[in-house]
Amino acid sequence: MGLSSELCFLTAVELRGLVRRRDVSVTEVVAAHLDRIGQVNPTLNAIVSLVDDRAREIAGTQDALLAKGTDPGPLAGLPIAHKDLFDTQGIRTTHGSPIHADNVPTRNALIVERSQRAGAIPLGKTNTPEFGVGSHTFNPVFGHTRNPHAQDRTCGGSSGGAAVALAARMLPIADGSDTGGSLRNPASFCNVVGLRTTPGRVPIWPNVDPWASLGVQGPMGRTVDDVALLLSVIAGPDERSALSIEVPGDNFFPLPERDFEGVRLAWSRDIGGLPVERDVRDVLTRALPTFDILGARVDETFPDLSDAGEVFHVLRALVFAAGFRAIIEANPDKVKQTIVWNTEIGLALSARDVVAANRRRGELYHQVREFMQDYEFLLCPVTQVLPFPLDWEYPTEIEGVEMASYIDWMQSCSRISILGLPAISVPAGFSAEGLPVGLQIVGRHGDELGVLQLARAFERATEHWRQVPAGLDTVKTDGDT
Repeated sequence: MGLSSELCFLTAVELRGLVRRRDVSVTEVVAAHLDRIGQVNPTLNAIVSLVDDRAREIAGTQDALLAKGTDPGPLAGLPIAHKDLFDTQGIRTTHGSPIHADNVPTRNALIVERSQRAGAIPLGKTNTPEFGVGSHTFNPVFGHTRNPHAQDRTCGGSSGGAAVALAARMLPIADGSDTGGSLRNPASFCNVVGLRTTPGRVPIWPNVDPWASLGVQGPMGRTVDDVALLLSVIAGPDERSALSIEVPGDNFFPLPERDFEGVRLAWSRDIGGLPVERDVRDVLTRALPTFDILGARVDETFPDLSDAGEVFHVLRALVFAAGFRAIIEANPDKVKQTIVWNTEIGLALSARDVVAANRRRGELYHQVREFMQDYEFLLCPVTQVLPFPLDWEYPTEIEGVEMASYIDWMQSCSRISILGLPAISVPAGFSAEGLPVGLQIVGRHGDELGVLQLARAFERATEHWRQVPAGLDTVKTDGDT
């Protein structure tokens, strides 16, 4: 494997160091990743709306600045592709929908603006389900995105293209969003890291509801340090978000060291009775002794979240009613049925339904807050299933338990979403057939720092992230000899 290929296998932090020391040019880094995309993306279909000429031009500009001793930013030289739900000025943004197939925004979303201002170089967009709905990445504009660890399986979603691009070494960093698990689910399925942030940690703009707290935006990477690096530039206050946390993001990178001796962790294999595939449980059970090695104390106990799923269903449906009613009315034949169904559920909600859900959400938050006075972190599955076949829309049953809807199979993430707590998916191992499984680490409100530190300690002790998908570890670029 030549030098250009090797660049794609380095972490974002490693690449950043090479660029800042001028051991490698930005032009070389971008060229290597574009070559890699050309080799593997036609099969995996993770990156869409490629803007290679634009990326090469930005790389040349950054090299000129570095040659003059000017720092282009903390992410200088790092290729990125933005989720196809996020507005990107001058780059096609489809939302995975025929309605927006030719949409080219004239502005950047705030998360895009911040990463690019910090020097990240956009190569294109990452594929997503239609309007980001569902944890399985396919849409009528670009089709299916394949899991690089098993190309006949789903990569999850909705930040599926981002997870695949990272796992296949097409990108060193990526962004995403998460309502019911869309940063964590694909990270688990693809053996990368995805962080659901505390609402307001990464301010959202544009946003028709500045007080919305169910959906968040956040970073993805192959390692926890890479995720911390990206979080450090996309986090921080912005007055356009009513929930914006008034703390800058620069304390996340470099990530401080921490000793976890004596720290109490609560573990659940099923988050309150959810069906979880045996293979998933087995991988996570094998991973748990790692925390003993770290000096932490793990107890099998968990707060009662048994009715959190119903709360999520109601509040999610309310979001759909507000966000999709006009779109469906204007384009009745161009929106997939699951979106129509979920919107109709939302429109049928009564004020009594919404009040009850919000009240119960508040009770659950305080119940968990009090529980976590004794336990600093919660450990649990990210997903209830292994990556499922590409031709399924969603799993209809788990361990003999029928799933009532297209989102019931991902309650291991969505039950955590309604709590508003930071949660990360970190690679935890592989099933007997070689499919990735992630571990979910949940922290106290606003404690992304602690979540990242514990995840990194686990990552360093296990190093599952280093496993490259079979068949993709020897792909050569045109410049290799």
